[in-house]
Amino acid sequence: MAIILVVDDEVGIRELLSEILIDECYDVRLAENAAAAQKIRDEMRPDLVLLDIWMPGMDGISLLKSWHASGQLTMPVVMMSGHGTIDTAVEATRFGAFDFLEKPISLQKLLATVQKALKHDIACRNSQLTLEAFARSPFIKDFRRRLEQAAAKSPHLLLRGVSGGMAEICARTLLPQQAHWRDLSTVTSVINQEFLQAASGGLLFVPDLAALGKLQQMNLAFALERLEKFNLQLIVACSRPLSALAEQGWDGKLLARLGEIWIAMPPLAGHADEIPEIATLLLSHFIARGEVQLRRFSAGALNVLRNQSWSSHQESGWVELYVLVRNVALNALDDEISAEDVMRVLPEEEEDGVEVAALAPLFEQPLREARDAFEKLYFEHLLRLEGGNMTRVAERSGLERTHLYRKLKQLGVELGRRGE
Repeated sequence: MAIILVVDDEVGIRELLSEILIDECYDVRLAENAAAAQKIRDEMRPDLVLLDIWMPGMDGISLLKSWHASGQLTMPVVMMSGHGTIDTAVEATRFGAFDFLEKPISLQKLLATVQKALKHDIACRNSQLTLEAFARSPFIKDFRRRLEQAAAKSPHLLLRGVSGGMAEICARTLLPQQAHWRDLSTVTSVINQEFLQAASGGLLFVPDLAALGKLQQMNLAFALERLEKFNLQLIVACSRPLSALAEQGWDGKLLARLGEIWIAMPPLAGHADEIPEIATLLLSHFIARGEVQLRRFSAGALNVLRNQSWSSHQESGWVELYVLVRNVALNALDDEISAEDVMRVLPEEEEDGVEVAALAPLFEQPLREARDAFEKLYFEHLLRLEGGNMTRVAERSGLERTHLYRKLKQLGVELGRRGE
């Protein structure tokens, strides 16, 4: 049974719409203002929201924008407006509104719009990207099998080395058909057993443990103890070591429980030939969700992504690739994403990396010249690092100040004022 939230400050309209929708076998929730609507949204994800524009306090457009900005606009919203606010209602579609209804609302128009919005919602849910889409990549296919195997043995599972949207793709792979999905990071009120009962048989998800506040940590602990009672699966993600969360004040027992069963995404390093197809799937995912305009990668752009060095130091590279593809699509001016578009958003090399690259020509020089060139680079680096403080440069280099000045003069290193 679809859940429809009706938000309107006029009690007569709320009651009329409620009676009509209940007669059509919908589960109806009512809110008289934006604050009440927000409270309900924090507790659940309605299948559809009928939202009035003009209300005391926060108006409907502001509430819509708030949901859009906080990531809570995950359900279709139909704006309701009087004749004088039609232009405003149409404008609301730019902020994610699915459609609008003009008051007074006819029975036929109401039911037709509701049915259309719910069908759209089902289609969007079915189009969610999962690891099944990456079946042609053997290393991802193997990871998916390990993920499903681990989830089958435990009601809670930690995804290590990944967070955010990429973690959601993994979690949705484990979501049963037509099951409830609850993102605990979007819940800003205390959850209770009724909240868990409403999600029974579904999946609780946390895209990044490090982003949870104290209240959300308490909600997580509450849910963790009741997973089996309500037949729930809990998937949490964190790209940082759990020890770092302990240093931030997290409860040690909670972290120990969360870390009992974990699985790490395989690094992208060593799979260069599969990067183009993975990036193309991610781009299609962003387009389907309406996050970016219709785009396609050029062959040159895919070659740049293929040749990018995907490090496996602290994170597996998935977060970086996910963010990079979305930013490329948002920044590109043409329908076809060029190699230059990709280069424009690639992470800048750190200064140390640039300096190491600068050493390459030294290998082409005789030893004496190469040594002098290296020493010049070395002292110029220390001077920058210490802001021109000769005392600290002398300490770091192990030279006496008199010898240091003589050495710098010999190498032709110019001394600026301190801090330059």
